[in-house]
Amino acid sequence: MEPILHPKAGCSRPPLIRDDAGAKVTLDTAMSEKPDQSLTRDAIRAMRRSYGDIGMENLPADPFAAFSTWLAEAATNEYIVEANAMVLSTLGADEEITSRTVLLKDISEGGFTFFSNYKSRKAHAFEIHDRVSVLFPWYAMERQVSIAGIISKISESESEEYFATRPWSSQIGAWASAQSSELSSRAELEKSFSDFEKKWPEGENIPRPEHWGGYLVIPKSIEFWQGRYSRLHDRIRYVRDDNNNWQIKRLNP
Repeated sequence: MEPILHPKAGCSRPPLIRDDAGAKVTLDTAMSEKPDQSLTRDAIRAMRRSYGDIGMENLPADPFAAFSTWLAEAATNEYIVEANAMVLSTLGADEEITSRTVLLKDISEGGFTFFSNYKSRKAHAFEIHDRVSVLFPWYAMERQVSIAGIISKISESESEEYFATRPWSSQIGAWASAQSSELSSRAELEKSFSDFEKKWPEGENIPRPEHWGGYLVIPKSIEFWQGRYSRLHDRIRYVRDDNNNWQIKRLNP
């Protein structure tokens, strides 16, 4: 199988491959193949690649405007799966930092919104430490955006409004999964889903669980990173001051 080359940087994108007949192989198919167990340290180091010449010289004064532009560009890039996927990191009661991927659902002047289970591991972490970090890793574009901020719940009415727009199966899933709690088996989860599926057949109105809703990340800083040649990457950091204004700083890579 020959990898498809990135049209700009000439780098391979493993999930997007074609077989000898030219047919696209799905991500699941590629992942199901037995991985190479013989990777050496040198082989791992050889995975490095060079970055391009595109820089960041004219970002707007408003970081939300800059982010919206970058998100729109990422969404149209065929090599990026779910451009709104973001890595959310938290500090829990055990003083361990944990990370997981969630999906951005809204951007406003207030911050960045996503939805989750209020009884999950991350929800418990929010109750103890309300400071979080978020990372949008758009590797195919040699870009990333990192955000540090304060997290809080959005209003119940906003959560109700969004829940009503979710696919039926996702609404059932919100009821079926006691997120982050231990399962005895996969079958236990499937049975829970089946039970709620019978309670609310497709087409019926499903109420939002009280344990499910939205969160808002209010940024204190937003940093834009653009990979560039010779590891001389561009880093532009927006920091919110005491007067709620954004200060812009360029950082060494």
